[in-house]
Amino acid sequence: MENFKSIRAFIGAKDFNESRAFYKALDFIELQLSTNMSYFKVDENLGFYLQKAYVKDWVDNSMLFLEVENIEDYLNLLKSKKLAENFPSVRLSKIVKNDWGKEFFLHDPSGILWHIGCFY
Repeated sequence: MENFKSIRAFIGAKDFNESRAFYKALDFIELQLSTNMSYFKVDENLGFYLQKAYVKDWVDNSMLFLEVENIEDYLNLLKSKKLAENFPSVRLSKIVKNDWGKEFFLHDPSGILWHIGCFY
């Protein structure tokens, strides 16, 4: 078996520039690859591709899971950014406790569903 280095998802955007601004507001670093695609990262192995492409069924069914060390601190950080004021379609939930850990949900401006959680 190969020694894998990373796995990266491709997600779409209803409004590419609004989504780019949203992910920058979340402190992702943008590497613009072309006029139609950017790579957003937090380090060399953790990131995703944002495309200037919108297929409603695809975007409405896209989900990503982001594991964080301290879920309460990260939720408070996101709340402090007042994302819904700058991005009206963004939704942020409360923390839910599950058998496996805790999570909350963040919908990006296009409707991509982020599960943000930590494992017990």
